[in-house]
Amino acid sequence: MGLLDKAKAAAEQAATKAKEGVEEVQTKRDLNAAYGELGQKTFELLDSGELQRSELDTVAERIRTLKAKLATEATTAA
Repeated sequence: MGLLDKAKAAAEQAATKAKEGVEEVQTKRDLNAAYGELGQKTFELLDSGELQRSELDTVAERIRTLKAKLATEATTAA
């Protein structure tokens, strides 16, 4: 195997690894998005009273506080 063949093989291997890395990053992004959707739906269920779990109350209250802060900031900025 010549030097050029070795370089070509190494480049192909690097490209394959890079592609796998990109696919892994995309899968992680998709997983994060799914967690976000689950969290949003869970909050909606908590807020409507359809779901009641005491261990989620602190996080739900934090979300309510942040939403209120955003609403206040939007009103102040307008």
